[in-house]
Amino acid sequence: MSAFVPGLELCRAYYHDVLRPLLDDGSHPVPHSAALIGPGSEVLGFDTARSADHDWGPRAIIFVPAGRAEEIRDRVWQRLPAEYGGFPTAFGSDMHPAKPGVTITEFTPWARDQLGFDPRDPIGVDDWLGVPWQRLAEFTGGDVFHDGLGELCPARRRLRWYPDDVWRYVLACQWTRIAQEESFPGRAGEVGDDLGSVLATGRIARDLMRLTLLMRRRYPPYTKWLGSAFNRLSGSAELGDALTGALRETTWQGREHHLSTAYRRVAALHNRLALTAPVEPGTRPYHDRPFQVIGGHRFARALMDAVTDPAIARLDLVGAVDQVADNTDALTHPRRARNLAAAAR
Repeated sequence: MSAFVPGLELCRAYYHDVLRPLLDDGSHPVPHSAALIGPGSEVLGFDTARSADHDWGPRAIIFVPAGRAEEIRDRVWQRLPAEYGGFPTAFGSDMHPAKPGVTITEFTPWARDQLGFDPRDPIGVDDWLGVPWQRLAEFTGGDVFHDGLGELCPARRRLRWYPDDVWRYVLACQWTRIAQEESFPGRAGEVGDDLGSVLATGRIARDLMRLTLLMRRRYPPYTKWLGSAFNRLSGSAELGDALTGALRETTWQGREHHLSTAYRRVAALHNRLALTAPVEPGTRPYHDRPFQVIGGHRFARALMDAVTDPAIARLDLVGAVDQVADNTDALTHPRRARNLAAAAR
């Protein structure tokens, strides 16, 4: 077995050594753009040697002019080497038959299949809120090896991050999720439901991790890679320690102590962003009950007060599709995801 090479590095070399010469060969070079974007742990930089057991290897997406995909696909696939860098160039899994890892397609159908819309067109609020964070991370991650068509890099830049008012709205919805459950670890623990207290703590930890990524302008990936993405944030170690401590504690009071530390750190980050007027970052009792909370609604209100777009200001605090649902079969199907997000609002 060949020594592991990060997939993005392998695919970049594969394009320059093999694919581009095939596309440039002859008297009529193929105008194209080439990238490693879309699904795959290597796109987000999370692949390891374990990843090579399925759907992993030398690959790329080649975008070509309209009406030429089939012709160019036949031309390239027939001339691919069996291996590159010690890895097969055709691969699959126990669920999918092996085929060349080179996808040759037009940009518009590929983008609509991945995102539900073409990002070269005007992007509306429904587009932003209806596409899952994982898909946005996959589209803006990876790398572009060549942009001969001149459209892929601008499209990626347009989706690099939310417009400010959409960002404020998504953050407000994330704070609202926290506000709705922040008393639950204590209340469940108080009635002797330790398992329920741990579960509520885990849900809040997940929401705080996602909130932190969103505040740091990172699209939160799906559950498998959420902790990995969070741990890569500079300055996240102490917040991570607080969340880990909350999950390891054996009493609800101990969980509350660590969550309070986490709340204060995330609140301080909110104030550093200056997206709103400063919000007091300390914890406080939950109404008249003996549970310390951050009062997430305070941050949500401040964010919505700072929104200037009337269409966004009118939205209920439900959020982007990831804040509405976590069903895999919904979030990996663009039409379902868009319909879910729209129905919830």
